Amino acid sequence: MPPEERALRADAARNVKRILDAARAVLADQGPDAPLEAIAERAGVGVRTLFRHFPHKEALVRTALRQTVTEHLPPILYRTPDYDPRTAILMVMEAVLAIVDRERNTLAAAANPAALTAEVIAPARTVLGELTERAKAEGTMRDDVTGDDVVRVLGLLANFPWVTPDGDWRRSLALVFDAFNPGTAGPPPPATR
Repeated sequence: MPPEERALRADAARNVKRILDAARAVLADQGPDAPLEAIAERAGVGVRTLFRHFPHKEALVRTALRQTVTEHLPPILYRTPDYDPRTAILMVMEAVLAIVDRERNTLAAAANPAALTAEVIAPARTVLGELTERAKAEGTMRDDVTGDDVVRVLGLLANFPWVTPDGDWRRSLALVFDAFNPGTAGPPPPATR
């Protein structure tokens, strides 16, 4: 590849990163209805450049959120073997909920925030399932709780930014997490699937 072409590709990659960083910042500052022109201006690019990379706001919002998840969630997921499984489950749940809380305006800018919230949770699904089985084996998690149960509870709590604008999801997480303790309650109804 000629050096000129490499320089153009590097420039385009820098533009994309600046646009994504600007989108998260502008949406956080101005809310979900922030105009794309404000994002382009903050990124230091023209609106046409923004549209060349992201043909509509939904594409920009989804990519910006994916970037946030990619930057913040894997480091937590990779550290889970260093902790007892129950603590690790709580760490993962806190990390996901912190992303949702921090990116509430980015999520709200999406056409379907609930579907996008599910995308934030998706990378943690397998790890939470494995950790749940380990916690059950160690006796620190109710025997009747599944990894899917943990993910569903996380999904419910991830909707808190829309219900509790004060961001008090930590208290709710602590209260709900206690329900996973062995011997704390009767059995749940059977799964419908």
